[in-house]
Amino acid sequence: MRVTVVGSGFVGQMTGMRLVQRGIAEVVLIDIVEGLPQGLALDIKQSAPIEGFEPLVTGTNDYADTAGSDVVVITAGFPRQPGMSRMDLLGKNAGIVRSVVEQIVPGSPDAIIIVVTNPLDEMTFLASEVSGFPRERVIGMAGVLDSARLRFFIAEELGVSPSVVEAMTLGSHGEAMVPLPRHASVDGRPLTELVDEATLERLYARTRDAGAEIVALLKKGSAYYAPSASVARMVQAIASDSGELLPACAWCTGQYGIDGVYVGVPVRLSRGGVKEIVELDLNDDELRALRIAAEGIRAKCADLAKL
Repeated sequence: MRVTVVGSGFVGQMTGMRLVQRGIAEVVLIDIVEGLPQGLALDIKQSAPIEGFEPLVTGTNDYADTAGSDVVVITAGFPRQPGMSRMDLLGKNAGIVRSVVEQIVPGSPDAIIIVVTNPLDEMTFLASEVSGFPRERVIGMAGVLDSARLRFFIAEELGVSPSVVEAMTLGSHGEAMVPLPRHASVDGRPLTELVDEATLERLYARTRDAGAEIVALLKKGSAYYAPSASVARMVQAIASDSGELLPACAWCTGQYGIDGVYVGVPVRLSRGGVKEIVELDLNDDELRALRIAAEGIRAKCADLAKL
């Protein structure tokens, strides 16, 4: 499998390293900064004899070198800066994502696009519109990341290994995240039997604000270890044609009573992209929250037309 990672910032370079180091794919790193992806690719390749993987990674500034990609991961874009409104960020990154997609599509017309650039839901919709690809081949990465953060916080709270925690979030990436306490468990036991309502709300609030918490601690920059691991997990599911169930930003066509919008839902990923949107057994409150998140995303996507 051939994977292009657009944007060689920390998320992009870490994603590329994870993919090639795990033998998931041949990787092309591309960035507008001359020498940056080439230098990163060379550094990754020089670690191959130590780590024991095949050095199948290329750095380039030329989209011609990305031709024939099976998956394209878009990480390029501006992070939100102090004083910058959501519309400011939307405008800046919409221009970048549009340009990237326009340059990727001619050489890789059969690719699956995974969007990481924020604001994620709107950028996934934009990539879908610009590419003209079938909706199932344009996906946003957020649910895997939010779910991983929640699983870690639950494990930390209870003093257990994250590997025994199962939890999933749906909805939007951020304030409209929809946690599913009835579907969470710890070593097979329902989470709701192990913690009280106040603890659940505290864990969910920390998960919603997890990215901001890291930004505040770092003072400069943002998360990249967990986001890159999340992307790699999605690419691995596609490469292996596993049909693995993962939460992702996907186009709904009536599932959960939601139609014609991108929103975070449980999906099965395969070599064709989203193979299936899985409809979990949600109660009225969970369903209402998911639909509210979807309508919020729909309204934000409408802002793209104002740019």
